[in-house]
Amino acid sequence: MKEVSEKEMDPQPEYLKKGYKGSGILKGKVALITGGDSGIGKAIAVLFAIEGAHVAISYHSSDKDAKQTLREIKEHSKESMMIKGDLTDSKHSKQIITKVIKEYGRLDILVNNAAVQFPKDELTDISDEQIQKTFATNIFAYMYLCREALPHLKEGAAIINTTSVTAYKGNERLIDYSATKGAIVSFTRSLSANLAHKKIRVNAVAPGPIWTPLIPSTFPQEDVDGFGKDVPLNRPGQPSEVAPCYLFLASEQSSYMTGQVLHPNGGEIINT
Repeated sequence: MKEVSEKEMDPQPEYLKKGYKGSGILKGKVALITGGDSGIGKAIAVLFAIEGAHVAISYHSSDKDAKQTLREIKEHSKESMMIKGDLTDSKHSKQIITKVIKEYGRLDILVNNAAVQFPKDELTDISDEQIQKTFATNIFAYMYLCREALPHLKEGAAIINTTSVTAYKGNERLIDYSATKGAIVSFTRSLSANLAHKKIRVNAVAPGPIWTPLIPSTFPQEDVDGFGKDVPLNRPGQPSEVAPCYLFLASEQSSYMTGQVLHPNGGEIINT
C-alpha cells in the first residue's frame, strides 16, 4: 500500500460544498471521528465543526493531512484536537476516550470511520497478516472504541459507523474488506438494539465509490482512472456528498432512527 496524501490527488477532493453555511444543529456537542485526517472523515469533521460541534479527530500516521484538517476545523471551532495512534490496539482506544473526556468533559457523538483495504485478485493471495490487519482496523477497533466510550455516553448520544456498499454487493478484489464491512452492518444493528433502552442511537453509512486518498493509495492507476464510472451517476462521489449523511444521523433530526444504514452510493440499488 502506497500512502497518498490529499495534496497529491488530482483532482483534489471536495470536502465542503461551496458556500455552505451552518445552522448550529450540533452546537455544544462533542464529536470524536476516527480516520479524521482525510477523506470522508475530514469532510465529517469540518462539517460538524461548522455546525457548532467541538471536534476531536483520531488518525494513524498522516501528520500533514491531520494538521491541515485541524487547521480547517479551527476556522469554525476553537475547541478541537487531534490524537495520533493505532486503533487496533485496544489500549489506544481507551487513551483516546480518556483524552476526549479530560479535554471536554463529555462525548456526544462517536463516528467510527477509519479503515484499510488491500485489493487482491484471489483469496489465496490474501495472507494471514492481511486478514488480521483488515479485521483489526475495520471492525475490532470499532468495537474497542464503542466499549470504551459507552460509560461516557448519555441519553441522546449517537454512534455512527462507516460500512460500505461492498457489504451488500460484495467486491471480487476486496474479499476481506467486504467481509469486515458486512460485520459492521451486523454490529450496528445489534448494538442499536442493545442500547435502545438507554436512548443511545446507533446507525451507519454505506458509501459507494468516493474520491478519497484511500483510492490512489490502494488501486493501480488504470483502476483509479475508471473509478466510480460503473455506477448510474457515472462518476465517483465527493466526501462533501457523504458527510451530510453523518450530520443527519448525529443530529436530533434523526431522533427516530436507530439500527439503520444510509446509502450515498451514486444510484446503486442494493438489498438492504
